[in-house]
Amino acid sequence: MKRRICVVVTARPSYSRIRTALQAIEMHPELELQLVVCASALLDRYGTAVNSIEHDGFDIASKVYMVMEGENLTNMAKTTGIGLMELSTVFDNLRPDVVVTVADRYETIATAIAASYMNIPLAHVQGGEVTGSIDEKVRHAITKLADVHFVASQQAADYVLRMGERPESVHLTGCPSVDIAARIAESPALDFDPFEKYGGVGGRFDVGDGYIIVLQHPVTTEYGLARHQITETLHAVRDLGLPSLWFWPNVDAGSDGTSKGIRAFREVEEVKNIHFFKNVLPEEFLRLLCNSKCIVGNSSVAIRECSYLGVPAVNIGSRQQGRERGRNVVDVDYDRDAITAAIQAHVENGQTAKDKIYGEGNAGARIADLLASLPLTVEKRLAYTG
Repeated sequence: MKRRICVVVTARPSYSRIRTALQAIEMHPELELQLVVCASALLDRYGTAVNSIEHDGFDIASKVYMVMEGENLTNMAKTTGIGLMELSTVFDNLRPDVVVTVADRYETIATAIAASYMNIPLAHVQGGEVTGSIDEKVRHAITKLADVHFVASQQAADYVLRMGERPESVHLTGCPSVDIAARIAESPALDFDPFEKYGGVGGRFDVGDGYIIVLQHPVTTEYGLARHQITETLHAVRDLGLPSLWFWPNVDAGSDGTSKGIRAFREVEEVKNIHFFKNVLPEEFLRLLCNSKCIVGNSSVAIRECSYLGVPAVNIGSRQQGRERGRNVVDVDYDRDAITAAIQAHVENGQTAKDKIYGEGNAGARIADLLASLPLTVEKRLAYTG
């Protein structure tokens, strides 16, 4: 009998983080994929990641609408509560043999709590990483709830072990998102027009002449500063004058401030060198990255995939504080002059050396094989003394 593997995707980034594992699970002869899509992955204003999921041919077992309106701390907590109630019902209906949860978002901890209280073995992808802010608290809390750990780097594996997890439960698989980056690196040509395919708003230009990518999310522990922070980046990118492809932020406390800052800037300022997009397919986003001069903002894609691809990255602020970095990353504060200087330096220096901190391109297959072969039981914590 096939093992039923329930994977919960809660947001645009979590889909790109787990996509190759979904493919490997679906193709594995001993596994049955139960895909649950919920939270901001279902919402149009955050790019409707569910469209990408369906475009890739996945069958969705359940959709869970759980996001409370208003991007603030209270509604993050309420969304987590709604998710806990709704996902408990989904798991009761699907009866999975194991639940897989990804990374560190607040919806992710709802997945972990529901599975744990229902005595369903929980596998966690991307535990053990250090970033600061509420994301780190959530990630480490999920580690203590999880029974199996699929970590992306050796340092992450070491941290999970130091948290008291059993060595036999910790598996260094690499990050599934790097699998896609590895495929793109083999054939990186930009074979589509992003303006024609994805629309968006703003200036249009010849991407063949070079461009930068911008992706900046709010920081939940600094959510009241989100509008100021995005405005500094907007001024830096506008004043630099380089053609820029700018992608919409995710749903977190402060997202409303980030979005309002972008809209107000577009209404008041002349921004002919910036084009704004809601979302693109994961592989085509990485293809855009691979052909860019630099990525600017605070997304983990600059730390993970771009370190593998050798794409220069300007990381702004504290959102990725503590995360392992490759040689492609330069860190700056929320200051338009510092951001401009860092972008200019990267553009002048060109592509950087490549680092394989987060894997070599086979994480999805390794995760599927482990899910098929591991003894998946709920861990009895008191039996382990370290």
